[in-house]
Amino acid sequence: MLITAAHVLAGADRHVIPDGAVLVREGVIACVGPREEVERQARPDEPRLAHPTGTVLPGLIDAHVHLCFDAGPGPVATLQDQDDEALFADMTSRAGQLLGVGVTTVRDLGDRGGLALRLAEAIGAGRAAGPRIVSATTPVTPPGGHCWFLGGEASGPDEVRALVQRNADAGAKVIKVMETGGRLTKGGAESWETQFSAEELAALVDAAHGAGLPVAAHAHGTDGIAAAVEAGVDTIEHCSWMTSDGIEVRADVIARIVEKNIHVCPTISPHWPMLPKFFGAERAKAMFDAVRQMADAGVRLIAGTDAGVQRAGFDGLPASLTFYEHLGLPKERILAMATTEAARALGVGSETGQLTPGFSADLLVVEGNPLTDLGALQSVKTVVAAGRHYAAGAAE
Repeated sequence: MLITAAHVLAGADRHVIPDGAVLVREGVIACVGPREEVERQARPDEPRLAHPTGTVLPGLIDAHVHLCFDAGPGPVATLQDQDDEALFADMTSRAGQLLGVGVTTVRDLGDRGGLALRLAEAIGAGRAAGPRIVSATTPVTPPGGHCWFLGGEASGPDEVRALVQRNADAGAKVIKVMETGGRLTKGGAESWETQFSAEELAALVDAAHGAGLPVAAHAHGTDGIAAAVEAGVDTIEHCSWMTSDGIEVRADVIARIVEKNIHVCPTISPHWPMLPKFFGAERAKAMFDAVRQMADAGVRLIAGTDAGVQRAGFDGLPASLTFYEHLGLPKERILAMATTEAARALGVGSETGQLTPGFSADLLVVEGNPLTDLGALQSVKTVVAAGRHYAAGAAE
């Protein structure tokens, strides 16, 4: 398959190739470069897709989704009312929605019964259309803790280690720990409250790293963020800097995040402009400023939407990225957060996240140029995932 466009964002640095092309063979990028050079390597019988006013860029990565939730007003109740087969069918549909907006890789940070792993296998085998899935399987939480209904309750270092090992044996690619509470779980710990002891958290990180798996820590509260950093987690999810009475950003903890090369996924909703209405103007400003402070300090931010929770649909990543533009981040850095930087954080940086020969053919074509207008990401023309071409939601 030969894809030509006005611009190609190539390599690890996404440098611009004007009038460029990408050649895809057997699910892999075979060649990237100026159109005339790449065309000479294409066989006459290979399919050709021409986008003379478009841009080819790496497929987007949503680093935080929950395919088991429906993004409705009561996602937990909906989940609990479904059996596994009905839930799997809905998860398959949601994977297609992600693909439709150019998302070719996701990290699923908590599902029920290993269904995300089952879906990942179906997508890899071509039985379903969707992005590559990096699955955490069952998130680790204390008894009655945040998202306990997903089946990952554990108390004490020994139980925590055993659950990590079960997830690893099942095929998890990342271990998710609910270090603080969350609003999604009624009657559980508050979002700012820490759920695990230092000993339990240390045991979890040790067991995960011993199994060769990174750790993603759900941490809204400032104390929980600090504990996760000291325990040596690999990514911090949400990182909201909450306390019982507001927002408290700790510069010393940010410095440790930078020092330890920990990635932070702020999980920005596509409806972020509505946050002042939900939280109040003053609190929303403090939340925005916290992300800006991390960005300015050099924290390695990655893009994620928490798709599946209330008001966070599976088509929202391109819209959520405008939040970072609102904060003043350069468009180049924003694109990195949703491609190369996210791929590194998810442990797939050697196979996807950039248009480089030998990498998986995960790419999209948009009308216009996102380096000059980030809104171009919302004008998807073509999506290719693992070398399969998708148009209007259907595989060709």
